[in-house]
Amino acid sequence: MGDWGFLSVLLDKVQSHSTVIGKIWMSVLFIFRILVLSAGAESVWGDEQSSLVCNTLQPGCENVCYDWKFPISHIRFWVMQILFVSTPTLIYLGHAIHVIHKENKLREKIQKQLGKTLKEPKYTDDKGHVKIKGNLLGSYLTQLFFKIILELAFIVGQYYLYGFIMIPEFACSKKPCPYTVECFMSRPTEKTIFIIFMLVVACVSLLLTVIEVFYLLCTRVRCRRGSRHLRNATSPENPASLPLTWSPDDPLTQNKLNMQYEDQAHKPNSAAEVKTLLEGH
Repeated sequence: MGDWGFLSVLLDKVQSHSTVIGKIWMSVLFIFRILVLSAGAESVWGDEQSSLVCNTLQPGCENVCYDWKFPISHIRFWVMQILFVSTPTLIYLGHAIHVIHKENKLREKIQKQLGKTLKEPKYTDDKGHVKIKGNLLGSYLTQLFFKIILELAFIVGQYYLYGFIMIPEFACSKKPCPYTVECFMSRPTEKTIFIIFMLVVACVSLLLTVIEVFYLLCTRVRCRRGSRHLRNATSPENPASLPLTWSPDDPLTQNKLNMQYEDQAHKPNSAAEVKTLLEGH
């Protein structure tokens, strides 16, 4: 895990600036990808090129056949996958740190210039916790979409490069092999188990990312509906107004309204009730 220490520290900082589902995705990345890859998969594969056996004594034939069958080893492929999938998250971390730094400066200005009207911090609270909204929400959703694209690309790429099962033997006729030779892989069953495991973890990570996108979008829509409802609600800050078509010049209408007010047990305490009575006439 020493080789992954720097990346782990950076990704650990993202947890305080992400959603609950994002924290679960980070845990899956740390435990089931980085830890398993460094602790188990590397020892299973080792130097698989030296473990390849071909039924020929032609010098260089085994090297050429291995390079043809595996243009990049599974271990290096998975390392690239983790790095590429984590890159959008690290870019979002840079944006979040930049926003926090700007708003901390804004708070310092507010404390120094109490008499002046300054814009309140929008994305962070007094404790430095990030609120994912506005431009920060757009940045977060963008990195999620890039993670989905990269995850899908690596899953499809792994299928076209190797398939999802380690075949114990394969035929090779590349030069300098004198004829079509049979080459045999070491521990194919154990390697197949790791391949399927890493594929399942990649699919779980992809599913969590998709769920997080829908979670953020649904939360955003719910917040908009709530704010719209508050704007439409009648309050001392947002009083209801009478319809423009009503005019108090009609004495008959005004007389009827006065009689209804006297018959009621209590007077209407909001302009909304007045509006209802007027619409009835």
